[in-house]
Amino acid sequence: MVNIIPKLIAWFFAHGIKIFIVLLVAYLINRIGGKIIERMIRKGVKDTTKEATEKRKNTLTGVFAGALKIVVWLMAIMMILPELGINIGPILAGAGILGVALGFGAQYMIRDFLAGLFILIENQYRKGDVVCADGTCGLVEDITLRKTILRDLDGVVHHIPNGEIKKASNLSKGFARVNLNIGISYKSDLEKVIKVVNQVGEELAEDPDWADSIIKAPQFLRVDNFGDSAIIIKILGETKPLKQWSITGELRKRIKIAFDKEGIEIPFPQRVIHQVSK
Repeated sequence: MVNIIPKLIAWFFAHGIKIFIVLLVAYLINRIGGKIIERMIRKGVKDTTKEATEKRKNTLTGVFAGALKIVVWLMAIMMILPELGINIGPILAGAGILGVALGFGAQYMIRDFLAGLFILIENQYRKGDVVCADGTCGLVEDITLRKTILRDLDGVVHHIPNGEIKKASNLSKGFARVNLNIGISYKSDLEKVIKVVNQVGEELAEDPDWADSIIKAPQFLRVDNFGDSAIIIKILGETKPLKQWSITGELRKRIKIAFDKEGIEIPFPQRVIHQVSK
């Protein structure tokens, strides 16, 4: 035991101090570099609204700070290994051979990284947005250069490689719409229906509990179709992002109450049966 202590002290001064310095520098680079990245992004990135700007800043900060962390710690490990007596020459040579062997497989990872880079540059979506991608819809919980993580309404988390996304539909960028179709009876007074619908939309937009979420009051747009049992009318309005579903639900409730009060019928499907006499 007595003989080990001098050896440990000698090793510490020969190698331990270098390892400590490498770890300290790597830690400081990550901390300082992360703050510099965050400051540059928060200073230079602007979007349509304050909320959208904050989402974009958080997304870019997370991606680039994460990339910096991977690069710095990888370099730190490569500098520490020689101090532990491990020759990194064969490791690098083996990595090169392995890289060639896995070249064809790596093309998919490169594709994912490039797709992720364009998603960020083009601002297609950000953390906190609701999107449909690769046949799956949900809240963007995280996005990296390699993959997008969505959580759907059932709480299921989906990991989607960015290179697999051929079309991404953002349901919460800039503004959203109330797009509601309602069937009314053919015997209804259409002008009365229009008046009631517009009044309900205006009252909803003026309600203090909902006014901040509504950009344009839901209003009658057109007669959309003549169905088998009803005239289909379309109601359209504009809301802030992610508010369209709650506002549409409240609008349905208020329209049903107003229609009942005014005697406007929302008909059930009807079928006429002709019986052939023998």
